[in-house]
Amino acid sequence: MNLTGFDYAADRNAPSGGLARLAPLIARRRAEARDAGAAVLLLDNGDGLQGGLMDEAALAREGAHLLMRAFARLGYDAIGLGNHDFDFGLETLLRVVRDAPCPVICTNLRWLDRPAPEAIRPWAVLDRGGWRIGLLSFLPPQTAIWNAAHLAGRASVEDIETAARAALPALRQGGVDRVVVLAHSGLGRTVAEPGAENAALALAAVPGVDAVIAGHSHAAEARADPGVAPLVLPGAHGSALGRIDLDEAGGRATLDRPSPEARPDPGLIQDLAPDHAATRAFWDRPAGHSTVPLHSYLSFCAPDRGLALVACAQAAALRPHLVGTPAEGLAVLSATAPGRFGARAGPLAYTDIPAGPLRLRHLADLYAFPNALSALIVTGAQLRDWLEKSAALFAQVPPGARAAPLLNPEVPGHDFDVLHGLSYRIDLSSPPRFAPEGSAIGGPGRIRDLRLDGAPLDPGRRVVVAVNSYRASGGGNFPHLSDAPRLALPEIRLRDALRAYLTGDLPRDPLEKAPPPWDFAPLAACVVMPTGPGARAHLAGLGARLRQVEGPDAEGFLHLHLSL
Repeated sequence: MNLTGFDYAADRNAPSGGLARLAPLIARRRAEARDAGAAVLLLDNGDGLQGGLMDEAALAREGAHLLMRAFARLGYDAIGLGNHDFDFGLETLLRVVRDAPCPVICTNLRWLDRPAPEAIRPWAVLDRGGWRIGLLSFLPPQTAIWNAAHLAGRASVEDIETAARAALPALRQGGVDRVVVLAHSGLGRTVAEPGAENAALALAAVPGVDAVIAGHSHAAEARADPGVAPLVLPGAHGSALGRIDLDEAGGRATLDRPSPEARPDPGLIQDLAPDHAATRAFWDRPAGHSTVPLHSYLSFCAPDRGLALVACAQAAALRPHLVGTPAEGLAVLSATAPGRFGARAGPLAYTDIPAGPLRLRHLADLYAFPNALSALIVTGAQLRDWLEKSAALFAQVPPGARAAPLLNPEVPGHDFDVLHGLSYRIDLSSPPRFAPEGSAIGGPGRIRDLRLDGAPLDPGRRVVVAVNSYRASGGGNFPHLSDAPRLALPEIRLRDALRAYLTGDLPRDPLEKAPPPWDFAPLAACVVMPTGPGARAHLAGLGARLRQVEGPDAEGFLHLHLSL
């Protein structure tokens, strides 16, 4: 939920993004369409309730939710749901959308414990300028897994393409002239597999679909391929406005971005001013102290103190709950992954916390999502597969390469789990054993010298791993964890655990004394890794590994040349 174009974790204005920056562009495009005599729809494609740190502060305030107020001010015509809209529970979601100024729709959500609520419809039909427009909306079916704590036994999510083909005839029989699909789903393949998380391209090829607004993946793209419906994937955080123009001959798809000099809509900023001030105050509360700077600029090539701190907090919060469980007496590991790592979010989207007093916003910077603590009992063989899947983040590097890319752009940084309490090396000369979606590729793998307590890890040895609820519930497509027993724990939010650890309410954890868990296996090659410009203050930590610094490039990223 980026409304104001403000980075609340860093407590500074963001140079781009935010609905307020898009608002003048929305008004201009709407006026142009109406001057041309065209009907106009303004649609949102989900994940509005979570993200950007306004979310938790907003839920603590009385009255209509600020997101619904913003949608009302800008005249939205319909809202689709995204998977993160369920992160705070069904009751919270229903309470918020009851104040929606327009229909809220989700076509493949099935209610199990109650009749479908009036606040969330399976579809909508809107009359605009003499046209009857039918709207469908779809979630990834994995939403039911990622949010099992809120949805299990209460709601399910059907396969996207199956639900679309079932809903289209009824919608068409209602006399609609066009069908627009809000697909909170990435592009995927042109023919989707059953249960696909990303199915927007497959939806565009379904007969009867006239336009597709995609989402979920944070990518930005516009496509109008022959024989299929035009499609836009308009980035994330208010970075772009997707536009589809439909006519009798078909349609066109484009992306509009505000100019760097664009000023936010003053009326929307004024309306949100109390919420903005309340959000800054909410996240400015004290939350402990750090003796060292914490940053994520080098998370993919060097030890990350922030991840290590989160790992220790997770382990410390877990240990008291192991007494009397099947995990009592087992070695305790802790899995963490970067949350802010640049990429599509831009060169300023890195954790950068100076040493000294910490505020709550710093904890949210270290841990971006409102996930809970979970615990899995896994074997040494499962740990190895877990690490092999994580190592898919890296590109394969041929020996002798002088400037090979370090990262595989198809793998998001938040799928790079680091297992604290182990030690291991990653051999980049070998291909990954697992594809980004979790399927096995085969081969010898990349994990070398995997050890626990200084000894080679026995494939049959059982350990307990502290991990976030997203990963424990199947997030990130780590299929080898699906059979791992999950311990029953009370609800412990990871940010709360982190705060308790920093303030001394939780004891110091033995993992603090563990060495950095991973490194690259030696390889006669050099690689290039993008990072944010703030990394310049921390490059000394790379030592002789750093060979050259290039940039910033046109997008603002530095490029580090690193010896392996």
